[in-house]
Amino acid sequence: MKIPRLRKGWLPLTALGLLLAAALLLFYARSRDYDASSYFANLALLRHLKQLDASWELNVMKSRVGLNQNYDALVDPLPDVATLPQQLAVLQQNAPEPLQKKLEQVLRAFQQAMTEKARLIEAFKSHNAILRNSLAFLPMAATDAGAELPEKTASSRAQSELSSAVNAVLLATLVYTEAPAPEHMVNVRTELEALLDFRSRQSGESLLKLDIFLAHVRTVLREHAQVSQLLLQIAQAPTAAHLDEINNLLTQQQQHAAGEAHMHRLYLLLFSAGLAALLLYAAIRLLRSHRIINRINHALQHANEHLERRVRLRTQELEQAQSQLVAAARQAGMAEIATNVLHNVGNVLNSVGVSVSLLVRQARDSRAPGLSKAVQLINKQGAQWVDFLRGDERGQRLPAYLDELAGALGAERQNALAELNSLSSSIDHIKDIIATQQSYAGAACLLEDCSLDHLLEEALGMSGLAGQQDGIAIMRDYHALPPLRLDRHRVLQILINLLGNARRAMDGLAAGERRLILRLRQSADDSVQLQVADSGEGIPAENLARIFSHGFTTRKDGHGFGLHSCVLAAREMGGSLQAASDGPGTGATFTLQLPIHSSAKDCTP
Repeated sequence: MKIPRLRKGWLPLTALGLLLAAALLLFYARSRDYDASSYFANLALLRHLKQLDASWELNVMKSRVGLNQNYDALVDPLPDVATLPQQLAVLQQNAPEPLQKKLEQVLRAFQQAMTEKARLIEAFKSHNAILRNSLAFLPMAATDAGAELPEKTASSRAQSELSSAVNAVLLATLVYTEAPAPEHMVNVRTELEALLDFRSRQSGESLLKLDIFLAHVRTVLREHAQVSQLLLQIAQAPTAAHLDEINNLLTQQQQHAAGEAHMHRLYLLLFSAGLAALLLYAAIRLLRSHRIINRINHALQHANEHLERRVRLRTQELEQAQSQLVAAARQAGMAEIATNVLHNVGNVLNSVGVSVSLLVRQARDSRAPGLSKAVQLINKQGAQWVDFLRGDERGQRLPAYLDELAGALGAERQNALAELNSLSSSIDHIKDIIATQQSYAGAACLLEDCSLDHLLEEALGMSGLAGQQDGIAIMRDYHALPPLRLDRHRVLQILINLLGNARRAMDGLAAGERRLILRLRQSADDSVQLQVADSGEGIPAENLARIFSHGFTTRKDGHGFGLHSCVLAAREMGGSLQAASDGPGTGATFTLQLPIHSSAKDCTP
């Protein structure tokens, strides 16, 4: 009854903690919405636009008074004006959502004002260029109009008056262009009327030069008025006012956002304090619960120690009994193992007996005594053995006899060597049988709890492959399996045999091509599979069906007993052993399949 009550006590605290944590996350997220960087980015863009606008107007005035010798300063801002829609779009995008609609109207008005200002400046550039050119040419035109022609027949007095009138118009025009006051304009018109009186008395080239001068004066007056009007319109363009309005809107929104962020931070601080207090209270309750649990655990530990001592004693008794049973079972199986050994050795001894009989018969029927008789006959002649070989009939036949005897003895020697090799091979076969059967000594299908991955590693160590000798790369693919009850010695002998065959199959490969893969997994048919796969010479298709047959081998020094004994041992344990290969040069895979619940025959549990 105490445990449910404790759970009910913790439930409101947990709910309150989750509520405070959710509130903290909410206010934290809202406080992060305040981003001053976008505001300062907008201010930087506005300052850039203001600087561009002011610099543009300054360059217009410099061009007007002639400080700028060309119009590059007026053309330079045009790329920025061309990118103005993109810049204003960035400005609107960085602005807060409540401000975007109103800001869109102001930005559109500013863009229209900048476009109109660019048009006015373009017109100013054209008219100012005409004005500057006319002013530059005006003194030369005045000089030409007031100069005396060689063929002129008029009096020098009239020519002097014409020159004075031209200079008066030139002076009045230049004064007006520098200080465009109304009285200066009246003065220009008065001087022009006086010059027109002289024009009526001119003719020929003098009249043409005077008309050119008057045309330049009229162009200067017209373009000066146009340029002045354009300057006034440029100065009155409301670009700066729109920029100030945009700045005010952004500043107001920034102040509002800063106030909300400050309020959210205060809420965040208050809820953090509440959550900290709740955590402190929970920690105090947790410490109290921990003391109670420790007291209960101490009592349980005392009871468990007493129980463990009793279980340990019973386990030791059971282990001793099991060890005695295993030892007895192994001793009982030695007779069966000896029978198998004698049977297999007896089969080989038949071949040994045949070879020995042939050697005995060959030694009995050997022609070696004939050689001894020939030597005795030669020794009897003493120093006259040469005359004996030449003059005696027996001596004359002796060389042919010795030649025939040498051939017969050589043939006997070859036959003896062949039988001795067969005898040696049979003895080696007996050794293999004894070595194989010795692994079963005292282990006639005795069931023990074994870990298959440990068995694989033990087999690697016994095969000399644990340290990756001979440049063999070992890859392991072990699935987690519980310990199985099986005949440990027989499984180990099968694995050692398979690993040895895999090692020999890779002898002809380079060190980097030698790969050995060990797999351990559970099958769907309630069994486990242990696979040994190598990258060696492979197995031809015609040999796969015979590879487990007794006496079949592809090795020059093999007898075909190892895989045959392995497949028999697997069947005795209720399992199977299979081989697979795609052909020569593709490696081979041997799969040992064992039942999870052993159904082996004649096993001692």
